[in-house]
Amino acid sequence: MTHAERIARLRLIRTPHVGPVSWHQLMQRFGSGQAALAALPDLVLRGGAGKVRVAPPDVATREFDRVAALGARHIFSDEDDYSPLLREVEGAPPVIIVRGDTAMLRRPCVAIVGARNASAIACRFARQLAVDLAARNVTVVSGLARGVDTAAHVGALGGSTAAVIASGIDIVFPSENAALQEKIAAEQLLIAEQPPGSEPLARHFPSRNRIIAGLAHGTVVIEAAPRSGSLITARRAGDYGREVMAVPGSPLDPRAQGCNLLIREGATLVQNIDDVIEAVGPIDTRMVRESALPAFDFSVEPLCSAEIRDAERREIIGLLGPTPVAVDEVIRQSGHPASAVQLVLLELELAGRLERHAGSRVSAV
Repeated sequence: MTHAERIARLRLIRTPHVGPVSWHQLMQRFGSGQAALAALPDLVLRGGAGKVRVAPPDVATREFDRVAALGARHIFSDEDDYSPLLREVEGAPPVIIVRGDTAMLRRPCVAIVGARNASAIACRFARQLAVDLAARNVTVVSGLARGVDTAAHVGALGGSTAAVIASGIDIVFPSENAALQEKIAAEQLLIAEQPPGSEPLARHFPSRNRIIAGLAHGTVVIEAAPRSGSLITARRAGDYGREVMAVPGSPLDPRAQGCNLLIREGATLVQNIDDVIEAVGPIDTRMVRESALPAFDFSVEPLCSAEIRDAERREIIGLLGPTPVAVDEVIRQSGHPASAVQLVLLELELAGRLERHAGSRVSAV
């Protein structure tokens, strides 16, 4: 990939209203970041907005320079070092920023997540489970938060662990994990989606959670409240067709309610490493090979822009409202080709008139 193309791709994802889904659709439709950038103004105009505010080249250049100075690098979703498992999921990050050894993402991966205010026994269980997984050459994935996440990373340091953070690669959160974050970056793998300097805002954590779920063959939840981020991670794992596992707890402990709920809904009950191995299948290179997609090439057979009449565009837009609806349902009710509907939705999103939700659902803004 040329330097100019890397600049164009980063400018594209840093442009307002270009999200992971629309970024991939633009790349598939036009074959390159440079061609997609050239097409943006016309798409935004057809979506009902005026001038598009494309991220300028110097923004991308400064980010590349800053990341390199930090000893990190960008990996785009069609590059070999990008996680094959993460590449499979809907809304996969177009680019991630990493410090460390990406080879561990080609090993079997299991995520361990849980409460920040976890009990001592939960942290002990998370740490021992991570030790056992690492001993079997499994990469332990977590979010470097207080409590269960920290215990899982510490337990896996003797093997391999990947930490996904909700901030920029240069920001430490929580502050007490500064030494642990640096150790993981230097000896293991640290992953961020946000550009350098980004503080860990509330809206970034669901995005981080989807990466954790997407990287792993299965997710183990150890203590979680019913509306916690850990349960969001578990439900994302289920949406991706990955194994969801939970450690049961006392019904009198609010921190166990989320795990008990997951088990009631069909998650695998986990009491030890053997339960995890039984749930995710054989822990060997075959498991990785069978589930991994090879890197793809956006320039191969780019999609042609469909011709859509104004009347057809109005029909499709008329099916949207403030309540999220599945894209497949919009296609079915419109009676128009899927490519035409996807193009209209793309135009609306780029114009800031459409919001995408989990589960391939969209709503009008």
